[in-house]
Amino acid sequence: MAERSVGSSNSIGFLSWKSLIALLSLALTVFMLSWSLMLNTRGRSQFIDQNLYPHLKHYNPPLIDHEQDATLKVFMYDLPSEFHFELLYWKPDGSAHWPDIRSNVPEYPGGLNVQHSVAYWLTLDLLASDFNNAGGQNVVRVHNSSEADVIFVPFFSSICFNRFSRLNPHQETNKNKELQQKLVKYLTSQPEWQRSGGIDHVIAAHHPNSLLDARMQLWPAMFILSDFGRYPPTIANINKDVIAPYKHIIKSYVNDSSGFDSRPILLFFQGAIYRKDGGFVRQEIFYILKKEKDVHFTFGSVQKQGVPSATKGMQTSKFCLNIAGDTPSSNRLFDAIASHCVPVIISDDIELPFEDVLDYSEFCIFIRTSDALKDKFLINFIRNISKAEWTQKWEKLKEVEHFFEYQYPSKKNDAVQMIWRSVVKKVPVIKRRLHASRRFSRFEKPASKSVFPLPRNLIS
Repeated sequence: MAERSVGSSNSIGFLSWKSLIALLSLALTVFMLSWSLMLNTRGRSQFIDQNLYPHLKHYNPPLIDHEQDATLKVFMYDLPSEFHFELLYWKPDGSAHWPDIRSNVPEYPGGLNVQHSVAYWLTLDLLASDFNNAGGQNVVRVHNSSEADVIFVPFFSSICFNRFSRLNPHQETNKNKELQQKLVKYLTSQPEWQRSGGIDHVIAAHHPNSLLDARMQLWPAMFILSDFGRYPPTIANINKDVIAPYKHIIKSYVNDSSGFDSRPILLFFQGAIYRKDGGFVRQEIFYILKKEKDVHFTFGSVQKQGVPSATKGMQTSKFCLNIAGDTPSSNRLFDAIASHCVPVIISDDIELPFEDVLDYSEFCIFIRTSDALKDKFLINFIRNISKAEWTQKWEKLKEVEHFFEYQYPSKKNDAVQMIWRSVVKKVPVIKRRLHASRRFSRFEKPASKSVFPLPRNLIS
């Protein structure tokens, strides 16, 4: 009896294992079939019983045409002329706020001043939109602020700093500071600012030291800047603000028929070498490269034929160094682009204009600062770039240079219109913030200060 019981239990155990294996095989087969069906499915909609959702049968998601730029509606304050064209020594006729640019366009001063002239070009573009209906414009000036997407503040803050920031003897303040104080008082008293707290306002402060006193009070506005080097991240950042190119000082290289072999200088730099803040990198690289025969690395400025010398040097060089100075950016990058000299960017914290559209790696070389400071790394890296790769980047430079051109009247996809395009992309964020700020407005008393107070980490 005992033997029969043992045999019976073994038989049952064998059957149980056999059944388990069969079930596992069946489950595996079902899983593989299901996975195969899913891989062969072209779209998620095939998993949906469209008889249950008849409205989906003829639904095709719309394609977004990124080439079609929305028209930006801009309200521009009629600021007194002391904030803009009078800073260029233009004299208003009677009570006129603006020059008649159809007959006479006030000139912006040259030299280093012109590199930060962004507010001037944007203001001209808005004034021209009143009477210019030429195709390609993506901005229009409206005269009712309730119709506007953004509010533009026509303060020429960069030339104001360049010309009027020095303190004369026996003066307690200067014109630059006085105008900033007036601007803050003017803006914060306007119904447009009070309605939004300033977040739908656009202010160009391209020079790193422009708007230095007012920026902490006007920070909710969208700033148009050259970089964020002298701004706390809570005051200016890429989510809120726009990076605009410098206006190049060197003239564009028209009808460039040069090539790799006809540019004898391998690597070019001319400018201030000893700089404060992060600019120590320049002098370190100078010491590393100064003995290289085919490298031009010298002091230079706009005085003493500096611009003609730099023009000739860049147009006869294969690569042009763009090294961080007092701030992460410099005009040298845009001079290099205008000269079709492939930029070598050594600036870890640089922000580049229109980088959502342009892939700078297609026409620039990027080198980390830590690598550039290694002995022989930089020069060996540049020497190993082939003629074919250089030529490809040189050709690309000629394709993209129009994105960095400031001109009046503006043309499609030039720097002016690309800046407006960048502003357009910020508008949905502005509207969302405005709408969110009004959620509990019925329960709140009228605010005596800005809707968006200074960030807590900046309150002393």
